[in-house]
Amino acid sequence: MTRLLAHGMGTVPVDPDWPPLTEADVHALVGPARVLWHSPRRLSAAALVEQDGRRLFVKRHHIDVRTPQGLAEEHAFLRYLREHGAPVVEVLGAAERGEWVYEVHTAGVGTDLYRDALSWSPFASTGHARAAGAALAGLHLAAEGFDAPRRRPQHLVSSFTVFAAVDPEAALEEYIRARPALAVALKNRPWREDLRAVHLPFYEELLPYLGRLEPLWTHNDLHASNLLWNESTGRVATVLDFGLSDRTTAVHDLAAAIERNTVQWLDPARPVRLDDVDALIDGYTSMRPLSPTECEALPALLPLVHAEFALSEMGYFHAVTRSVENTALAYDLFVDHARWFESEDGALLMKRVRERALDQWT
Repeated sequence: MTRLLAHGMGTVPVDPDWPPLTEADVHALVGPARVLWHSPRRLSAAALVEQDGRRLFVKRHHIDVRTPQGLAEEHAFLRYLREHGAPVVEVLGAAERGEWVYEVHTAGVGTDLYRDALSWSPFASTGHARAAGAALAGLHLAAEGFDAPRRRPQHLVSSFTVFAAVDPEAALEEYIRARPALAVALKNRPWREDLRAVHLPFYEELLPYLGRLEPLWTHNDLHASNLLWNESTGRVATVLDFGLSDRTTAVHDLAAAIERNTVQWLDPARPVRLDDVDALIDGYTSMRPLSPTECEALPALLPLVHAEFALSEMGYFHAVTRSVENTALAYDLFVDHARWFESEDGALLMKRVRERALDQWT
């Protein structure tokens, strides 16, 4: 059997954290089916399978990562989006089997042009960046009215609680108390000092706009490899993977998309693709114009948007996969993604985002 590798935290393939799905696993879940492709993503085991000529997507989580109740939150959001016309997959079912929790979806419409790309790889063209922005705006329009509360504390969710609070330090203390594994992982790290030195100056820039940002359930991980494409039109055909979704705000989700897709974090020089910045924002605002408040909040969110997911990853790596190296790296990302915006390039990106967002009003 060919050795299966997964994407690591950098550019080098690694052994998967979780055993790959086998045809026996799939058969026990959905009946006779053939595994066509294993996903290289590292946080779960997933595969594209074929059953009687129909393609399905099967994903398996450890019970310590997703309980059936935690998965149901995500699935309720997906069903709502689909009912309101969003191009998302259909949830076909979920099941708990011993230490594993499974979910089965339709495979989605369109071509997976980026399926082997690392998560933070850039768009292949500005046309793709523009189409991704438009697709994100369409999701936000479809999500309006979905009023479920925030997701319960669990690993690997990208939330917006700490920097949405009036007192972010107190909010971070509460966030940590609700996640015992993270509390242990942070025990000997200077998280208070880093929060005050690195994150809070950016939070002060965001604070004047916080009370005017409407809550909204959002995707929180829109990047090229979470999209299927219509090759003839260059548009997004399906948006995939709502595992990080939660109740945040529309502009928080847009900031995450800009931060993930236009700063090349896997390159030590951290180059910024400014043409993709322009295209992503233009695509978004062509479908959903930003309010003046959102235009001002968007650049202020950029340095903060990765922080809570980095902490969530940190708890996961410490308690579930027990990787000392990845736990340390997740903490570094909690600090360094924000700190990068103190650089000349980071300041330039924030300026460009603000100006491009405000261009819609000129």
